[in-house]
Amino acid sequence: MSWRRALKDTARSGIAVEKKRLEPLIAVRGAAGLAIVIALSLWLFGPAAAASSAFGAFQAAIATFQRSWRPRPELAIASGTSLAVSTFLGYLTISKEPLFLALLVVWTFAAGMSWAAGPTIGLIASSNVAIMLVTVTLPTSVAQAAGHAAMMIVGGLVQAALIVLFPVRRWGAHRDALADALAAEADYARRLRHDPVASFDPQPLMEARNAAAVTPRQARRRPAELHGARGIAERIRPVLASLADPAMGVPAEGPARDRVRELLASAAALLDAAAHAIRHGEPVKVPPAALATFRTPDTGSILAGAPYRAMTRLNTLLQDVVETAGGAPQDGAPSGARGTARSAETDDRSTSGRAPTHPGARGTARPAPTTRSRPTFLALIPKALKAMRSELRRGSPVTRHATRVSAVAATGYILGTWLPLGHGYWAPLTSVMVMRPDFSQTYSRAVARLAGTVIGVAVATGAVQAASPGTLLSGALAVASAALMYLLMRTGQFATQACIAAYVVFLLGMGGEEWTQTVPERVLLTLMGGFLAMLAYAVYPAWETPRLRTRLADWLAAQGTYAAAVFGSYADPSASNAPDVRQALLTARTARAAWHAAVARATAEPVRHRGLSRTAADDAEDALAQLGRVAMLLEAHLPERGATPVPPAARFADALRESTHQGAKAIRERRVPTWDAVREALDAWETENPENADKVVRNTATLVLDTLTELSEALDTAVPPMTLDGTAPEKPDGPRNPKDSATR
Repeated sequence: MSWRRALKDTARSGIAVEKKRLEPLIAVRGAAGLAIVIALSLWLFGPAAAASSAFGAFQAAIATFQRSWRPRPELAIASGTSLAVSTFLGYLTISKEPLFLALLVVWTFAAGMSWAAGPTIGLIASSNVAIMLVTVTLPTSVAQAAGHAAMMIVGGLVQAALIVLFPVRRWGAHRDALADALAAEADYARRLRHDPVASFDPQPLMEARNAAAVTPRQARRRPAELHGARGIAERIRPVLASLADPAMGVPAEGPARDRVRELLASAAALLDAAAHAIRHGEPVKVPPAALATFRTPDTGSILAGAPYRAMTRLNTLLQDVVETAGGAPQDGAPSGARGTARSAETDDRSTSGRAPTHPGARGTARPAPTTRSRPTFLALIPKALKAMRSELRRGSPVTRHATRVSAVAATGYILGTWLPLGHGYWAPLTSVMVMRPDFSQTYSRAVARLAGTVIGVAVATGAVQAASPGTLLSGALAVASAALMYLLMRTGQFATQACIAAYVVFLLGMGGEEWTQTVPERVLLTLMGGFLAMLAYAVYPAWETPRLRTRLADWLAAQGTYAAAVFGSYADPSASNAPDVRQALLTARTARAAWHAAVARATAEPVRHRGLSRTAADDAEDALAQLGRVAMLLEAHLPERGATPVPPAARFADALRESTHQGAKAIRERRVPTWDAVREALDAWETENPENADKVVRNTATLVLDTLTELSEALDTAVPPMTLDGTAPEKPDGPRNPKDSATR
């Protein structure tokens, strides 16, 4: 993509206003906390302290709006406290400009590195640095600075108290995450009716898994319907796929396919009902017709083998998810339904398809339920520091971001101080607020900051000129601007920045500053800060495009490990390898998510593909997605512990694991991977077991080799393959796919 188009696209995304669900009650609660802090500070300390403390309450409320599964009061308190510490340390050094500049560089670099610990921590840390640049100018003595810092902590405590006293949709985010996962599977079931090999995005399941990790305090208060359903949902997905896929035994057309379509439609209806109940905290309204479909007597005569087993397991799982979501036990539910629902919390330690040893063992086949634990906020500190240390290396995107933002903040502060405009902190403040580790967010936020600032300042200036507000009215207008910002925060950066600009104008007006002292210079310095941020990324970038091959290689290695773990389960059913399958699946999902995030960032970057074109990337992505789907089909029918082993599967699993890791290395080195070891293991399988007693497993192994071959063909069209010394080797004569020569 050219620079011109990249700038055009990022500018368009920066000023776009998205249609999102608004949360007015939460916005009112945040504004009420801000009003309480302003009123208390005005009464006790005066306008200057009120302006300073208002920033603490304002930032604390913003922190509670971030996408985080942590309790909201913790976020508010942490935000207010960290801002207080930043402000006090900044005031102690503000009188000595070189010392303050050094503190600004160190503090900004640390804030940039904090993105390694997650976007919520990174945003809070960056906002603290930006707001500190304003608040350090308000106190006039150390005692006042300490008082202002204390009021910032009070602002965080007030916001936390309001969250506890006036909860709005308590557990709402967790309910939404679990409901979204069930709704995604309902949509998947509907799509499978028309496309038996439809793809499924596991992102909703990953979000639900993240939401299921709770602190000890949350674990004691979590609603019952949030227990267990996620684990059942994890096990439903491969069963749906195996029921629909023709490779598992159901013809493409005929009575069996018609019955499968009916079952999938009923499954979608039941999953939607459970999702609606969990989202709204209501009892499940079960569609009677959907349950009746699974009780149709002639299903056993229409379906047989793997499809019938999939139907039976799907029936059990759907009964479980309905009961767990809050529905009454249904007539005809399997005797083990409650045991399955209760034990589903342990799905991180068991695979999705492992059947119990006997029908009556469902309640005892798995370990006792456990809860995924989330560390407390204090326990999170060493984890965050460890994540930051792991990214503190040359070439790390986070380290490059921290270096950029600290250099830009120092440059902006020096230029702002040197220019005869006053309030020079607006330039570094803008830079810190808009800069992010990736290109598209930095540029789109810079455009949104400038456009929003112009609009917000113009509106606020017009209001000030028309009404000439005093201290109380200025404070009220500031609270109204903050309330509007909280309401529109999820709709995009443009609306958010406009509200923030108006908020700052009104708040500083409450402190006694005339609009003529702030408006013109704010616009000019905001323009300077945005320009510095954009220039810094162009000069010292951290492009994602050159790292696409590494992301693809990581995904291949993870998918190969997952598929090998599944085949290993058939090789030795007596082994307790279910945790290995589950962990391999989670690793593969993480690698897939990293690949998609990298592609999204690379698509907006103004750089060439550097070895992996968009077409090659799309084809390789399709091949790896197919590899994961094939492994998932086999996982849906993992054998019982007493089942007959499939010894050739062990050799195939070893070859697959080793070959995919070698293939990942080849991709990183810009070579085309080969699969000779996998093909040899498959040929040996055919030789040792010509009767094909393990037909399903053997056919699945063939599909795995086909997907790997498709991956190589996709990469073979990307760039000329290279040897380790960088020279292009001679390509062999004949077709690239050895299977082609065998079929000709």
